[in-house]
Parts: sequence; C-alpha cells; structure tokens
Amino acid sequence: MITLSPIGTAYNERHEIEDDHWGKVVSKIILDDSLPEESLNEIESFSHLDIIFYFHKVEKTKIITGARHPRNEENLPKIGIFSQRGKNRPNQLGLTTVKVIRRDGRNLFVAGLDCINETPILDIKPVMKEFLPKEPIIQPEWTHDIMKNYWG
Repeated sequence: MITLSPIGTAYNERHEIEDDHWGKVVSKIILDDSLPEESLNEIESFSHLDIIFYFHKVEKTKIITGARHPRNEENLPKIGIFSQRGKNRPNQLGLTTVKVIRRDGRNLFVAGLDCINETPILDIKPVMKEFLPKEPIIQPEWTHDIMKNYWG
C-alpha cells in the first residue's frame, strides 16, 4: 500500500469533468500548509511544469483495468487503459505539462492544467529539455482526431 498526501490543490472555473477545451483554463495551485513556501523557490524560472494530480471525482465503479474504446466511441479501436490517457485509470493519476504564468507566494498560476476545480495535486516537477524524448513522437492516427478540440 502506498499513501500519498496532496502537496496542494488546484482551483479553476471548470467544475464538471469534460473532455475538451482545456487550452484557456488558468488554474491556481495553492501549496498545502504542511509544506514550506520555499519549496516553490525559483519555480517561476521554468517555462513549463509537469503536474501530477488525482482524479478525485472518478467513481470507483467506473475504474477500467482492461481495454475500452477511447471516449467510449465504438468507431475507435478497443485499447488498453495504459494505451490511453483517460481518467478512469486504476490509480486515478493524471499528468499534464502546463505553462507557468506566475507565482505569488504559496500560489502558483498555470495554464493548460486539465483538471477540475479542487483537484488534489500530488507533485510538481519542472520540465527540462534533457528529460524530453530525443526521438520523434509516434502515436496512432486516431489520437489526432480525439485531441483536435482538447486544447482548443
């Protein structure tokens, strides 16, 4: 068993779980009081961050451990849960790369975080070029279709 404590909470205008239009969402991540403010020192010197969060509104009965059609669209291939980025995952973890807008003390403002209001934040890591893939990114063609409105 692994026990995790949120390091903060994200707040934004999205209160319902939706699949699209995340690009203009600005979120404020408030660092948990159990952590010192200095844990965010120099975070604004990075342009992007990886945010790991918990899909806290996913019902346990809707967790997928096998395969499904992405977005439940029957015209798409039935693929394993680990071959997609759906929220109904076994450990309910989300991971998104966001743009840093600014930091104000214990508050971190970011753009493009695809989580709903009051989502627990589990970790924050800076994006560094050295950790990005050196090879071209390859993905199935159907993924481009379902992602066309995700950030728009």
